[in-house]
Amino acid sequence: MAQVLEFKLPDLGEGLTEAEIVRWLVEVGDVVAIDQPVVEVETAKAMVEVPCPYGGVVTARFGEEGTELPVGAPLLTVAVGAPEGSSGSGEDSGSDPESTGGSGNVLVGYGTGAPAARRRRIRPDRLDRAVTEAPVSGAPVVEAPVVEAPRVEAPVVKVLVAEASVSEGPVPVVSPLVRRLARQHDIDLRRLAGSGPDGLILRADVDRAIRTAEETATATARVAQAPVEAQVPAAAPNGVAAAVDAERIPLRGVRGAVADKLSRSRTEIPDATCWVDADATELMAVRAAMNAATGPSAGPKVSVLALLARICTAALARFPELNSTVDTEAREIVRLSGVHLGFAAQTERGLVVPVIRDAHTRNAESIGAEIARLTELARTGKLSPAQLTGGTFTLNNYGVFGVDGSTPIINHPEAAMLGVGRIMPKPWVHQGELAVRQVVQLSLTFDHRVCDGGTAGGFLRYVADCVEQPAVLLRTV
Repeated sequence: MAQVLEFKLPDLGEGLTEAEIVRWLVEVGDVVAIDQPVVEVETAKAMVEVPCPYGGVVTARFGEEGTELPVGAPLLTVAVGAPEGSSGSGEDSGSDPESTGGSGNVLVGYGTGAPAARRRRIRPDRLDRAVTEAPVSGAPVVEAPVVEAPRVEAPVVKVLVAEASVSEGPVPVVSPLVRRLARQHDIDLRRLAGSGPDGLILRADVDRAIRTAEETATATARVAQAPVEAQVPAAAPNGVAAAVDAERIPLRGVRGAVADKLSRSRTEIPDATCWVDADATELMAVRAAMNAATGPSAGPKVSVLALLARICTAALARFPELNSTVDTEAREIVRLSGVHLGFAAQTERGLVVPVIRDAHTRNAESIGAEIARLTELARTGKLSPAQLTGGTFTLNNYGVFGVDGSTPIINHPEAAMLGVGRIMPKPWVHQGELAVRQVVQLSLTFDHRVCDGGTAGGFLRYVADCVEQPAVLLRTV
């Protein structure tokens, strides 16, 4: 007899607890193969295509595009063991993983390696027939299972509610997101009547309760401020002016992750910033000479960012205090032996910081190639969570936005960040005479717990010296 298996949102690693459905890659009635990607989700760190560990016919999907789901929530159900005769093909579309060696893997790139089958769709009104017709090649006869979405959802909800009742008490809530949302807005779930199956409390129920509370608070505020209503605009409960045309943008996904990390950095790290102007004329000349070289020894073009990254690794070798982190619980400074250099990259999805592993072992050419590779992955949204974590120092080239200076926020839990402004012609005293030179402003934001201003100033001065006289870097090679 065919089985209807439920595939839940898997643990995507890196401590991620939820993901947003960006795009469904299959529909109800489609035939999927083992490890075929079925949905594209966005986590706080990357876009991920999630493969299904089962092969068969998709009988139900849970969640529309834009819905945020917690890890462990149902994604879809698959009728396993259905024949291929209904689609006119003799290929095996997959069956129970226990009998076919299904991988059970959940991340792209870690599957069985079998090519994804061509997408086939069975009309919804033929789902029962597809899984009950006699199979070909002597396969076991498949009896009619429960395959339609409404029939699958109800028993699943009942089971989950029963489990929640045991662990969380009598409140009929399944989703951790709903519970967290209620806590954040002081909503008593026991006072809500759920609109879901068997009285299940859904997110829409909590959102409705929040709106009701906000409207009540706003009405109360208007009554209290009636004498000055003409002069002072009504205020929402959070203190934000309640404009009719105001737009509210949820802090979630990449934007939410950035907000959380920057807030934590400002809260935990006592940072300070120092800066210096440097004459980058010689650095630009060296780069032009490197890129103009021809012959067998000539390599790929080297970017300014790659040269600055190489300078950073040399500076960190001299000032290792800045390649560290602070263990607040143990009250210890953890000085790191290797340099995993992050660089800020602006994408359509927001600011991300890809990490160049073991940057201290690479030359400028190797660093430049890795920057190009990671930047392309960032632009296409294909960076994995592992490629966005584990940095020990960050290089931020905000000069690409046409600005000279900034006081960047440290990328927690790192201890420092080097900021680079635009390189542009400016009047400069060179060899005792006024000349037009290529000038750049460098800024270093550092955690004052790991070092004092002397160390930070020494690091920044060394970086500036290498920019002004690239030959200084040869002493450390």
